[in-house]
Amino acid sequence: MPLLFQYDRSGEISAMNGEFLRKCLNDVLDATGLTDADGCPLDFDPHDFRRIFITDAIRSGLPPHIAQVIAGDSDINTTLGYNAIYPAEAIEAHRAFIARRRAQRPSEEYRTPTSEEWDAFLGHFERRKLSGGICARAFGTSCIHEHACIRRSMLRPDPGQRGRPVEIRDNLLARITEAEREGWLGELEGLEVSLAGAQDKLAQLDAEQGRRSIAVDLGIPTFRDIAGRDGA
Repeated sequence: MPLLFQYDRSGEISAMNGEFLRKCLNDVLDATGLTDADGCPLDFDPHDFRRIFITDAIRSGLPPHIAQVIAGDSDINTTLGYNAIYPAEAIEAHRAFIARRRAQRPSEEYRTPTSEEWDAFLGHFERRKLSGGICARAFGTSCIHEHACIRRSMLRPDPGQRGRPVEIRDNLLARITEAEREGWLGELEGLEVSLAGAQDKLAQLDAEQGRRSIAVDLGIPTFRDIAGRDGA
């Protein structure tokens, strides 16, 4: 100890160096007579078994940082690079992780909803559909703006219904003119709030249309840029 590879040489415990292991591998290969696809004798190096050893060790429960010490790697990422991760392992590990997390949560959260609860859930999203777009209020909450949706920031306007906020804006402008002429100051304040909401929805639609119509040039690096970076 602490030699990982050692043998008894005439009663003396000696380390197996790389050259000794290479000779043992070649002797075994010569005895088997195995060849590759081209018919050439197989040629292995101790380093060729590094991935097999590290993968098997970590899958058997050896902590990666211990495998790093055994493999003699200075960086843990080098060791993990030799560890083969198979798709089935990733799926099984993720399922086990989810099962552990669920075991820590109250079981009430994972019960099957009743028919009434499911209907209420679906009905909530149906009631969020409006003529001018979609109301993004959270599930289980009611409209706190008394259905004056044009004022609310949670209303996501539908580009296909742009004519509706335009119509509302023009109507509000006419009503504001009338209120100012007649001196209806109490109504004027509410109309101005609604007008600001309508103009905000139109600005959102215009900004979205602008983003969709403008192509963003990410640029292509030139050879000079690549060579200069590599040289640096």
